[in-house]
Amino acid sequence: METPLLQTHLKYGAKIGEFAGWKTALYFESGLGEAKKTREHATVFDISHMCRIMVKGEEATLFLEKLVTRPIASSPYNRMIGPSAFLNEKGGFKDDVMVYKIQDDFFLIVGNAVNREKNIKWLEKWSENFNVSIEDWTEKTAMLAIQGPKSQRILEEVLSLSLEELEMLEFKTNVKTLQGEVWILSRSGWTGENGYEVIGDPNIITRIWDKLVEKGVQPAGLVARDILRIEMGYCLYGHEITEEITPFEARYKAFSVKKSGYIGYEAVWEKAREGVDKVRYGLVVKGKGPIPREGDKVFIGGVEVGYITSGTFSPTLNTAIAQAYIRPQQAFPGFYYVIILRRGVKVRARLVDFPFIKS
Repeated sequence: METPLLQTHLKYGAKIGEFAGWKTALYFESGLGEAKKTREHATVFDISHMCRIMVKGEEATLFLEKLVTRPIASSPYNRMIGPSAFLNEKGGFKDDVMVYKIQDDFFLIVGNAVNREKNIKWLEKWSENFNVSIEDWTEKTAMLAIQGPKSQRILEEVLSLSLEELEMLEFKTNVKTLQGEVWILSRSGWTGENGYEVIGDPNIITRIWDKLVEKGVQPAGLVARDILRIEMGYCLYGHEITEEITPFEARYKAFSVKKSGYIGYEAVWEKAREGVDKVRYGLVVKGKGPIPREGDKVFIGGVEVGYITSGTFSPTLNTAIAQAYIRPQQAFPGFYYVIILRRGVKVRARLVDFPFIKS
């Protein structure tokens, strides 16, 4: 599959690669530079690869209460419900998702690209006894995110409207802008900076992209996006979270402690009662060591105590950082250094809690 903005990315000199079955921009100038620009100014990301699934019907609220780990009925309209999740019967992550409550009978679910088909099948499986319809809108729409401290001012100029009253996790639908009507305009992000998402017709989204770049917004790709989310200690599906990992091991509060009855509820709380054999923490490399990568082993005093799930170089901290699962018996952030074995090289790193940097 190709992102609807692929030709636009090529026009701006993007390095194109494959991610979760999609051809999209990996970087334009450099991932490190684009990540730094996000922290200091503003960047625009194409996130059209993320799955967008519509759930409609008179029993849509009742249906999603069964599948989603946060309250649906009591949540207000025009507010994103998340971070949330679909869990399997053992409490592991089917996917972490953001739910847009448009009406009681009308929801948008945004999930990870790699889980698109799995999410659709999961929804269809449990919808048999509910009066709902499931529609995949991923390829009917495009989606971009503008992130950074200057994002609000610039997006207001491009769209010719005020974003002052849009609170974090709020969204508007069918918004008339200077560049055309967009279906959804929301405020959230995956970088730790202030940010907004725009979903709509691919032609209008492309027009908004071009206008943002004209205003000085740096185009950014998936490399920068990964750097930014690791700096904040955020999980990525297939790395920090999988069907075998529960929210307690991941230390990812993608559920409400006040809600019960959803698929995976009993298994999640059984895990809380029995305890876990690994927990997710951060590692900051000491000095100029190599970047830890997924699968590298972590040692303390010659004893293997964990493994790396993802790593990168942080332009903010000017050193390599990583996320890892560590045995609870040795999970004491700040008390000592650990050794990461990277292709036979011993890399010294400090165990820390998240986030690596303040947003």
